[in-house]
Amino acid sequence: MTKIAVFGSAFNPPSLGHRSVIESLGHFDRVLLVPSIAHAWGKEMLDYSLRVELIDAFIEDMALKNVARSTIEEQLFSVTQQPVTTYAVLCALQEEIPQAQLTFVMGPDNLFNFSKFYRAKDIAKRWTVMACPEKVAVRSTDIRTALDKKQSIEHLTTAKVCTILTENHYY
Repeated sequence: MTKIAVFGSAFNPPSLGHRSVIESLGHFDRVLLVPSIAHAWGKEMLDYSLRVELIDAFIEDMALKNVARSTIEEQLFSVTQQPVTTYAVLCALQEEIPQAQLTFVMGPDNLFNFSKFYRAKDIAKRWTVMACPEKVAVRSTDIRTALDKKQSIEHLTTAKVCTILTENHYY
């Protein structure tokens, strides 16, 4: 049975905090990064296509063989044009890979809000839910704040993400 970690996040933008969580998931056969296409709680985010560009660069920088970006939210959103729930993502992935054992991975901030997730009890019954604290205390907000203040972000994200953000002024 393939063990797959499903790590959903805004990745707005990807940070070293995200990387520290991903690196702690090495015991999974695959780690799928699932960027939010439209946040269920209305969170303001950089355009999806730009975050995808950043995530792909982030994955390249990490060079971990078991990490990939999932397009499942994109596929689900194209049908409904509505924010995509974690429940919908996990159902669709389970249908796509029926033999997989899925584990939904979230940061500690989301653990406190997990009961507010759509069908949280069903998620917890059907799949494993894992809160994974960041080993490096760097958040996407830190990157956006530093960029706003025209400060260096080299110590907050990976090299390619840093280059893209500083050259393109996305935030």
